[in-house]
Amino acid sequence: MTTGNPTRKFGCTIVGGGIHGTYLAQRLLEDSPFDRSDILIVDPHDRLLASFREKARACSMEALRSTFVHHVGTEPFGLESFAEANDREDELVSTVDYPPRPSLDLFLDYADYVIDRKDLGSLHRRAAVDTIYELPGETGLRLETTVGPIDTDHCVLAIGHGGRYRWPDWAAGLDGVEHVWEGFDPDASANRTIVVGGGITAAQLACELSETESVALLSRHPLEWEVSEADPPWINWSHIEEHLHEHLPGSSDRFEVISDARNAATVPPYLYQEFENRIDEGELTLAQGAVGSATVEDGSVRLSLDHGLQLLGDRVVLATGFEPVFDHPFVDRIGDELELPRGYRGMPVLDDETLAWQCEDGRSVPLYVSGALALGTVGPYAPNIPGARRAGDRIATAIARRLRGSRADSTTESAHGTEVSD
Repeated sequence: MTTGNPTRKFGCTIVGGGIHGTYLAQRLLEDSPFDRSDILIVDPHDRLLASFREKARACSMEALRSTFVHHVGTEPFGLESFAEANDREDELVSTVDYPPRPSLDLFLDYADYVIDRKDLGSLHRRAAVDTIYELPGETGLRLETTVGPIDTDHCVLAIGHGGRYRWPDWAAGLDGVEHVWEGFDPDASANRTIVVGGGITAAQLACELSETESVALLSRHPLEWEVSEADPPWINWSHIEEHLHEHLPGSSDRFEVISDARNAATVPPYLYQEFENRIDEGELTLAQGAVGSATVEDGSVRLSLDHGLQLLGDRVVLATGFEPVFDHPFVDRIGDELELPRGYRGMPVLDDETLAWQCEDGRSVPLYVSGALALGTVGPYAPNIPGARRAGDRIATAIARRLRGSRADSTTESAHGTEVSD
């Protein structure tokens, strides 16, 4: 983890040390003129990928939903080679009509291997960013952080949802209700747990908890089964250009295309048999409906559904996802401070080729976007691992081109300013 003078100017600062930030740092090192001293990753956690590790443990993830070619390294088959070299091919989980998927342990061990081999941890400064503004009188940006200001020529936002999890109105302030990603301990004992949610996180958690206790899984809709987060063609940039970029950046049309394409709140079919077994053994029950009211009685939580059914549990665990990243207060502050335009529902208006956040007045602000915040340009896989790769292709190329252009301009100015005497 880097320390040192916080006011020195970096070539590029990446905000976020998750999968996207870790991957993008490598792409900048490999595909731009930057050396290691030029790049900084700013993240409030104690190590890279810390938030992902915590969430995976909390929801009892056993294997990735993504295939073995999607990981934090830059070599597509790097994880597969790592598995073969360490006699761990059995952790490439066979999947019907889909490429093999890595176990969580294999995925994280390979991530640690990449981070250690490339010494990416030394690029990490543990801090939270409060806001970003333009440097007065010069090019570049200043990040105001919890450890002081950081100046940078370029900045990449590789943030997740910023710890903002969706809590239904009925759950606010109710004892015995917790969110799976907000301090939940999956090892804490209970006799009966109600898991609320209809997606892969809820399904994984319900199956895992049902091994040792009685579990009810409550979903507002029938469970929908989909292998991946979106149809595979959405991984390809040509498909994104044809079906998404035909609409104006930031438009409601783009938002609707993405909403239709994302398989949100779905469960992969490879969990189906486990569900059936748990139900047949009486360890897991499924309930469908919306919660009309919730009360705590004698240490138990009672959920009354809109159609009259009632569920009683020792605790309720919410697997209800995130609040929209587009209206995150941090994103609002950046947009307001830099006067950057927002589109439908607060979607950042990005340049489709570079992923730079565009300016309405023609100014060029060296701020680039990856992750969920780039959904409107990168498409339905933007928050996921394939989205990091597609974003990396564009951002690394754009920054390298900008640097070459700046150096060429400097060389030209220097040549024109040289006087030759007889």
